[in-house]
Amino acid sequence: AGDVCMSVKAFELVPAVERELLMGDKARINIECIECCGKHLYVGTNDCFIHHFLLEEHATTKGMLSYTVQKLLFKYLGLKKPVEALKAASALERIIVLCDATVSVIDMITLEPVPSGGAKIKGVAAFCVNENPVNGDPFCVEIGVLSARRRTVQIYMVYEDRVQLVKEVNTPGQPCAVSLDGYFLCLALSTQYMILNYSTGAAQDLFPYDSEERKPIVKRIGREEFLLAAPGGLGMFANAEGISQRAPVNWSESVMGAAVCFPYVVALDEGFVTIHSMLDQQLKQTLSFRDGHILQDFEGKVVLASTKAVYVLVPLPLERQIQELLAGHRVEEALALTEGVRRNIPKDKFQILHKRILQQAGFIQFGQLQFLEAKEHFRTGQLDVRELISLYPLLLPASSSFARCHPPLHGFADLNHLAQGDQDKVQRCKRFLITYLGEVRSTEGANGCREDVDTALLKLYAEQDHESLLDLLASPNACLLADSAPWLEKHHKYFALGLLYHYNGQDSAALQLWVQVVNGDLQDSTRSDLYEYIVDFLGFCSNPDLVWKYADWALQRDQTIGVQIFTRRPVGQDQVKEQKDQVNPDDVITYLGKHSQALLLYLEHLVLGRRIQVRTYTGLQNIFHTPRFTSLNFPWCLVFTALSLSVCLCLFECDQLFLERATLHGKLEEHDKALHILVHQLKDFPAAEAYCVWCSASRDPAYQQSLFHLLLGVYLDRDLPSSTVTGELEMAAVDLLNRHGEVFDAVRVLDLLPEGWSLQLLRPFLGRALRGSMHACRTSQVALGLARSENIQLQHDRLKQRRSPVLVSQKKGCVLCHNTFSEPDCVCLPGGVPVHTHCAAQRVVRDSPTRRQLANSNNHT
Repeated sequence: AGDVCMSVKAFELVPAVERELLMGDKARINIECIECCGKHLYVGTNDCFIHHFLLEEHATTKGMLSYTVQKLLFKYLGLKKPVEALKAASALERIIVLCDATVSVIDMITLEPVPSGGAKIKGVAAFCVNENPVNGDPFCVEIGVLSARRRTVQIYMVYEDRVQLVKEVNTPGQPCAVSLDGYFLCLALSTQYMILNYSTGAAQDLFPYDSEERKPIVKRIGREEFLLAAPGGLGMFANAEGISQRAPVNWSESVMGAAVCFPYVVALDEGFVTIHSMLDQQLKQTLSFRDGHILQDFEGKVVLASTKAVYVLVPLPLERQIQELLAGHRVEEALALTEGVRRNIPKDKFQILHKRILQQAGFIQFGQLQFLEAKEHFRTGQLDVRELISLYPLLLPASSSFARCHPPLHGFADLNHLAQGDQDKVQRCKRFLITYLGEVRSTEGANGCREDVDTALLKLYAEQDHESLLDLLASPNACLLADSAPWLEKHHKYFALGLLYHYNGQDSAALQLWVQVVNGDLQDSTRSDLYEYIVDFLGFCSNPDLVWKYADWALQRDQTIGVQIFTRRPVGQDQVKEQKDQVNPDDVITYLGKHSQALLLYLEHLVLGRRIQVRTYTGLQNIFHTPRFTSLNFPWCLVFTALSLSVCLCLFECDQLFLERATLHGKLEEHDKALHILVHQLKDFPAAEAYCVWCSASRDPAYQQSLFHLLLGVYLDRDLPSSTVTGELEMAAVDLLNRHGEVFDAVRVLDLLPEGWSLQLLRPFLGRALRGSMHACRTSQVALGLARSENIQLQHDRLKQRRSPVLVSQKKGCVLCHNTFSEPDCVCLPGGVPVHTHCAAQRVVRDSPTRRQLANSNNHT
């Protein structure tokens, strides 16, 4: 016997009883049947002897089993017929024997027949033991007996000294093989297999089979499940309901015996032992075995016999089988085998075994660049992620205490060994690790090794120029500074290194590094806006010393951006007193004195952005207490050009800068406020009059009129206390009317004037108002006359055009818009030229002679 074909070495064929020990030099003696019960082996021969052997198992140095055999006894039954079948009933210490069509019971130890004559059954073709009896009596054995001459199956109870018939069931044909489980009989008739319930009589045909062509096989393999030899060389599974819940295995046509040693089906034919997997139905191993004719399984032990010797088919340890599959990179088969034997292994042991096999499978598929499958196996197998990181040189921190698993999960020294110089493979493996670490770092898989994971991920990001490097450093992380800083510096990731310094509370080191990059001393193109980033960083920096240290550098590069260091910070004075890390606005104002543009922007921020009364700051008070428009320290000219007008007004509220405030009100179109300052606070009436002239320059007459009326209203404001409207204001009002009478609306003025004023006082104003009114009246009369004349001319032209028809069509276009006529409604130009009505109306409005004549008459007036 030996291996012929092997895809998995699942079993070894080990000799148990050699020929010489069994029969000596008697050449004509052949083995007919065998039975095994624990260490006891019984062999029945063709010369009517039963031989009793004791088998002792021993483990070899390679971890396999071997057997030492001791022959205890042999017994001649005296019938000169072959012993056809032996079945042990260990609870009764009996052996049930079939010889010469008779079932008898003998003692298991002495091999002597039971004294009572009632322990025999005659006319028996075959029998089987019910390994799942239903009677529940431990001191009897239930057997199913096939009659040699009748179409029946008889159910007997075998006791120590007797047998008792309990049931007889008729069958539709002569049965030739039987197996029994509970109430269910699985029978091979002459032409088919069937399932029969001997309690209810219910029968279920399975499939046809010709027992004359080959030996039928009916084998119980589990609770209410049987294995049958089907046509076409198939091993079919069937349950008690006649249903096959497993796929068949493909045997040879000459199979003579079969057994199940989960998860394998073992079959014997004329020259071989074949082993198929019940999990995927594939042939896993083939052993050469000549002259074999018996294959039986006894409590998980598979025993084979040729005509001269007995062998044991010893299964290899499950872990060894799985490791051999993994060594051949047959990952799916290894995992299927592991899952298949789950029920045969204690739960705790299986979990440990399963996790390790998944991890090994993951590394095999990782080495084959099957990353999706590898990741799933790593995840399910709860791999210590450092096993994977350790393949990548220098990724684990120098301080890491990790040591690889022993025995190892793979055969790779490192990534370079795995890739064998293939740089594309190296890069693909690195990209996979980036993805895998990114997923695992936030899960329980990173518990206890977060520093190793984050540091390795940072190194990969930096080396691969990965976009997620900054996200890692800007979020909570466990990157080790001692390992990460040199790596980032090596790959010129200075901005990222600054973030790492900042995360570790070293803002000074971060700023120093970033400033060197902006100044061009270090090269890093990560952020083109690094200067703006530094300004923003300083704007929120909690260390005032760093703010003052780098503020001047930032302002010298760009005042408009650099001033944001201060405009982004909280500036309330109460906050300053409570928080020592804040920057005092007084200090900022004083400091920005040498940066005029930045100072203006900061003041604007205080007034508009923060709504703060800036006169409370001593820094501003020092500025405003200088002589008006003469201070060389503060560029007042920029106030009106760079600083917003609203801000300037707020600034001027703290001083008596009335003229400047009036000017600013004028810029803001707040004329009533400006005039009120000039009249009531400065009492400068010529300036108020000049203000109206200045503000109305290049504006239309209506705007000028409204402005002068506003000034007159300020002079004559009846809402003021009576003592306020003095003779001085009245005289200013009279002078204003007399000098600019043509600007005013006389009717509105007369409504405003006090009733006590004399006409003589307002004579110049009234004279101008009267001349203006008469001029307007005469001008309107001229315009009216011109309009009437134009109307008469148009009516004359209309009457002339009515004398002859005007033809329009969709093919004739309007001379004004060049579009065709879609309806007959039209008008005629002089000469009888038809045009659209709306085109003519637009032309009249645009080129009306009356309008031109009126305009000319106004010019001559």
